[in-house]
Amino acid sequence: MSAALVTQSGRVPGRVIAIASGKGGVGKTWLSITLAQALAQAGRRVVLMDADLGLANVDVQLGLKAGADLGSVLAGTAPEQAAIALPAGFHLLPGRSGTGALAGLTGAALEAATALPRRLAAGWQEVVVDIGAGVEAPQRRLAARADLLLVVATEEPTSLTDAYAVLKLHAQDASGGDARLVVNLAGSAASGQATHATLDAAARRFLGRPLPLAGIIRRDAKVPDAIRHQTPLLTRHPGSAAARDVAALARGLG
Repeated sequence: MSAALVTQSGRVPGRVIAIASGKGGVGKTWLSITLAQALAQAGRRVVLMDADLGLANVDVQLGLKAGADLGSVLAGTAPEQAAIALPAGFHLLPGRSGTGALAGLTGAALEAATALPRRLAAGWQEVVVDIGAGVEAPQRRLAARADLLLVVATEEPTSLTDAYAVLKLHAQDASGGDARLVVNLAGSAASGQATHATLDAAARRFLGRPLPLAGIIRRDAKVPDAIRHQTPLLTRHPGSAAARDVAALARGLG
């Protein structure tokens, strides 16, 4: 089922929230899905755009067989309105799973891809953009054009290093912008706070600005269970620790 994108004269554009990471394996796509559902449960009109240009897998995590996808939209064979309505309460514009065809976008094609979230914001209150891991041109441009960038990191040293690289480049690309940290897979709230303190100190020292903490998501065995069952966490395990943490994250975004 597809949603009609209705643009009303005078409507205040929605917010574009980009979710990025310097490396894979930190739970970025899972967080994108769960945050989209949490925002929808809070009464927002939400569309999730899978912009992992080359390794898109939101549809895989949700067990979907999508027809029109981001590749179709960019090729002009499907309208921008081709977002799938999901039982979880939000809509999804899937990427194209299992292909690197979108990863090498340049010129007008890259411009069209990175401008799409802002166009979607004409019809949605929240546009959540799952950006591919890394710091190449598509990822950087998508992040720079967002209203809010959430950088996902874990407690692992390599994740912290890569997250800092994303933050450093974003400070250049977006003249600082609104970037916040999400600590995922935290052993505890205290260890998550310590992870934030490490990156915040680096940001203050080398970037000349603090790094706000958007939220801490505790490690929770219910998360891999939900992923295995291709079901959103807030549907399968709404009372789990990670579900409560993401709900708190959504509330904190305003």
